[in-house]
Amino acid sequence: MTQRGRATRSTGPAGRPRRADAPRGGERAGGPRGDLAARRARLRDVIEPVVTAAGYDLEELSVSRAGRRHVVRVIVDADGGIRLDAVAEVSRAVSAALDAAEEAGGDIVAGEYQLEVSSPGVDRPLTLPRHWRRNVGRLVKVTARGAGAQAGQATGDRQVTGRVVEADDERVVLETDAGRATWTYAELGPGRVQVEFHRLDEIEETDEPDDMDDTDDFDDEDDVEDEER
Repeated sequence: MTQRGRATRSTGPAGRPRRADAPRGGERAGGPRGDLAARRARLRDVIEPVVTAAGYDLEELSVSRAGRRHVVRVIVDADGGIRLDAVAEVSRAVSAALDAAEEAGGDIVAGEYQLEVSSPGVDRPLTLPRHWRRNVGRLVKVTARGAGAQAGQATGDRQVTGRVVEADDERVVLETDAGRATWTYAELGPGRVQVEFHRLDEIEETDEPDDMDDTDDFDDEDDVEDEER
């Protein structure tokens, strides 16, 4: 099972306090105070090549303040998902790259900060072709813009719920209650994966010998998918 989750580094290079004699980000010449957009741009220049080199996509990069420190959140993904141990490896590589960048060119984030690297949760919107491709087989809800005529309805925006059957760089095919329909991405808003709960009676049961010890073939520890929500 592909595990999803996050790796957090609150100490070491990505979380160390700033030296007392180091200039703060907003006090450097040419560094406007509170310019989070500029900080994100500098962070992306450092982080994205590291993520790409590791074979993953940088899905989101954000910087926020939590008390006296900043939190740098990095979301990565790949076809087939990304395992929790891979998330930890990317976190270490990103942390080392930020450390090297700061040593070479000064502080990227003003003050102390914490690095969090994670994979997308199921609640993240599907906005790019690769997002749809990575969710083939899942049930999604999406607003179809002016595409109702495909299903014999009046044209106009409408909510569509369907299972992703196919997805490429230009279009997505959904299996809905009204049948199978194709939309281009320009005709769709952000998609949302729907969480499905399977009933226990849908699980195929097998007969066991009466004299079998109930504990022989059962593992008390279930595989749990760790999603960041």
